[in-house]
Amino acid sequence: MSENLELVRSICEPWARGDFSSSDWVHPEIEFVIADGPAPGRWIGLGGLIDGFRQVLSAYDDYHTVAEEFRELDSERILKFHHYSGRGKTSGLELGQMQTQAVNVFHLRAGKVSRLVVYFNREQGLADLGLKE
Repeated sequence: MSENLELVRSICEPWARGDFSSSDWVHPEIEFVIADGPAPGRWIGLGGLIDGFRQVLSAYDDYHTVAEEFRELDSERILKFHHYSGRGKTSGLELGQMQTQAVNVFHLRAGKVSRLVVYFNREQGLADLGLKE
C-alpha cells in the first residue's frame, strides 16, 4: 500500500466517528472545493478549509462519513468512495433517507493534501473524473 493511500486512510478514519478536528495532513496552500451539494464553493488555506467544512457541518447534526473504498488514480491522487449520514438541522431529515453515496478526491504533494474536492453526488464526481463505478 502506498504512503499516499495510507495517509488518506488515516485522515478518513476519524471522520467516520464525526471527528474532523485533525489538520496535520493539510498542506499550507490547500485548495478545498465543494463541487456540488448544499454549499458549493472553493476555499484556500487552512482557514479556508475550516470555513468550508464549517458550512457543511453547520447544516447537520451528527454528520460523519464512512469510507467504502479507496482507489489510487495516479501517484498524486486518491479517490475515496464513501457514504455520509447525519440529520438536517432545519428539516430534521435523516440523510439515510436520501441518496448519500459520495466521493472525495485527495490531491497529495510532499506528504500533505494540497487539494481536496468533495462531491456529494457520486455519479457527478465520477463523471467529472471520466470514471465509472
